[in-house]
Amino acid sequence: MYKIILKKNMGEGVNLYEIHAPDIASKAKPGQFIILRVHGEGERIPITIANSDQKKGTITALVQTVGKTSHLLSELNEGENIKDVVGPLGVPTDIENFGTVVCVGGGFGIAVLYPIARALKEAGNRVISIIGARRTDLLLMKKEMEDVSSEVLIATDDGSSGIKGLVTDALRNLIEEKKEKIDRVIAVGPVIMMKAVSDMTREKNIKTVVSLNPIMIDGTGMCGACRVLVGGKTKFACVDGPDFDGHLVDFNNLMNRLRFYKKEEAQSYECHNKEHHG
Repeated sequence: MYKIILKKNMGEGVNLYEIHAPDIASKAKPGQFIILRVHGEGERIPITIANSDQKKGTITALVQTVGKTSHLLSELNEGENIKDVVGPLGVPTDIENFGTVVCVGGGFGIAVLYPIARALKEAGNRVISIIGARRTDLLLMKKEMEDVSSEVLIATDDGSSGIKGLVTDALRNLIEEKKEKIDRVIAVGPVIMMKAVSDMTREKNIKTVVSLNPIMIDGTGMCGACRVLVGGKTKFACVDGPDFDGHLVDFNNLMNRLRFYKKEEAQSYECHNKEHHG
């Protein structure tokens, strides 16, 4: 059992959980994730580790309430337990002093990006973070990203914060108008956003790393559910990733695979709602 030490609402449908998991906290590195089960018969869902504290023995995860399991998790409170938490899983993000690194986070991807940006800053990089959301109140971890970045640029769909537009608009402005010399780009967010970033940086020959989020079950490479095409070869996001070269990822294949179980996911959530809310 893994006790929830802290639960905090971060905005529309997003909760932060600080979970007591000392073994995981002692080993976790930026870019890695956990797989959890709320109860014994529950499904396994992958969640990125947004932070870890070895002294407190805790890991932090941000979870968006979208399906049955994330709703079950949202019904748990501080002091209650999660049945299983396994991790840290995946290959840590490559951290070294590259020079100037632009970290691009869209929506929920900002939570994934935060420990990566922090580690890059600590390694001596100039970190420019570009974060975006539909509107200001949906913008996650703005202050946290400011604390670990040399500069933060914001893009919102409605223009309520930063520029009116997409994170790719801010990136294009950085590259083409400000003529910023960029040594590496790391993009985390919706698949369509990561694809757009990779297409843009490919033209400029800027090394780009993306964090992929395919369907995942066991997290050990056994089931094959998380397979993705990278450079024409099959890779497993749970053991080969989740970070990959954005210029080599087949994003169309990934988007198609993410649609596979939409119907079943909707049915499962609908049944859960009927059982618990009449």
